[in-house]
Amino acid sequence: MRGMRVAFVIYDGFQVLDLAGPHEVFRITGRYECLVVGPQAGPVPSSGGLPVHAGVGIDDLEPGGVDTLVVAGGTGVDRARKDAGLVGWIAEAAAGARRVASVCSGALLLAEAGLLDGRRVTTHWEREEQLRREYPRLDVDCDPIFVRDGRVWTSAGVTAGMDLALALVEDDHGRDLAHEVARELVMFLRRPGSQSQFSVPLWSAQPASDPIRAAVVSVQADPGARHTIADLAGRSGLSVRHLQRRFTAELGVPPAAYVERVRVEAARRALAEGDEPVETLARRLGFGTGETLRRAFHRHVGVAPSDYRERFRGTGFLRERVQS
Repeated sequence: MRGMRVAFVIYDGFQVLDLAGPHEVFRITGRYECLVVGPQAGPVPSSGGLPVHAGVGIDDLEPGGVDTLVVAGGTGVDRARKDAGLVGWIAEAAAGARRVASVCSGALLLAEAGLLDGRRVTTHWEREEQLRREYPRLDVDCDPIFVRDGRVWTSAGVTAGMDLALALVEDDHGRDLAHEVARELVMFLRRPGSQSQFSVPLWSAQPASDPIRAAVVSVQADPGARHTIADLAGRSGLSVRHLQRRFTAELGVPPAAYVERVRVEAARRALAEGDEPVETLARRLGFGTGETLRRAFHRHVGVAPSDYRERFRGTGFLRERVQS
């Protein structure tokens, strides 16, 4: 497997982290040849203004010489989709590649090249509606941080590209190497592809005032603690009635619903990461009983906790082995 060629496609307005993160994951293994491909060879301005040197242009690289094709996203992706030469090269390179991947809104370029029709894909949550609207043949699921459908892999925004790259490394060389790369890059070692990109700050609005912010921070810091409406009112310095009204107005959900959602997200992570029994997990996270956890989990996630663990424990390619 040593020397497999990974071609990263960039263009004017690409997101530099969509390139730099995955590129470093592959590079650090010492087992891949990493090429940066632009519309032309030379400096390519990123969306943040930082220019990146494309080692080769699309006219300089035979499409058949690519093992893994990775297309970056960025604010410039809509302009890039109008570049017939670039889109055509991506389609041709993908036809001969062993696998194809996109980071963030790079999925729009793959879709424009006709590579995603009929496939389950993901992208940055801000691009979800655009991807659904403009490419109705796709099965868009913007909950996971990355999705594999056959030889096509797509990921959520920005740093999720590193999780995707680690999964690709594991697919080629096994869990141990992916684990070592994650340790070297000081990445989270427990972020399976199943993890929702809609973490707490994304699925709810942000508090607009200090009293509500104090209540929110206390819930996020310790989901399993006591968080009754009276407790939250005390932490915020508001009356129960005032807290209820302001909390719902600022975050879009009432306090009790917010607490339950945070606890479900904590349970989701714990189920993917460890072997803690559901009953024990329920008590630790404030659900009280396993049955209460099961009902809440099914309401928000759509599956039972045991089914979720069975499905996603196997994708936790960054789990540390327990030393006996």
